[in-house]
Amino acid sequence: MWQRNIIIDQKELKSLLEETRVIAIIGLKNDPNGPSYQVASYLKKAGYKIIPVNPKLTEVLGERAYPNLKTITQPVDIVDIFRASHRVKVHTQEVLELRPKAAWMQAGIENWEVAEIWAQSGIKVVMNRCIMAEHAVLLGSEETPFCPVSFPKKGV
Repeated sequence: MWQRNIIIDQKELKSLLEETRVIAIIGLKNDPNGPSYQVASYLKKAGYKIIPVNPKLTEVLGERAYPNLKTITQPVDIVDIFRASHRVKVHTQEVLELRPKAAWMQAGIENWEVAEIWAQSGIKVVMNRCIMAEHAVLLGSEETPFCPVSFPKKGV
């Protein structure tokens, strides 16, 4: 059943984060005050290899930026998404082709239609959760980061 690939359990989140080495970050911007930059910076300091994905950039946080997932030539464990919920769909096929262990939609981002497609193909899916905050809580961190919400739900 594809629903098993929608991760909400803390133990599964912890296991995923422990097994992860490489995180591609869709929508990473070169703005030190922006949510995507703050999260990517934290993840890099935590020891993850980050791969910025943004067609408008060539480098972020000292890492080469890629215009899309199709141009990444190395295995990726998690695709972390900083795009509005309604824009996640444009990445459906390239995530399927990349075959990461998981696709992670940041806090404030949910797209059940796309999540079902990915989950049915065996890709684990996390929605509406901050990977930085989850890492800090589940794996321990010297700092307790505040999760910057990229796209708050309407009415919140």
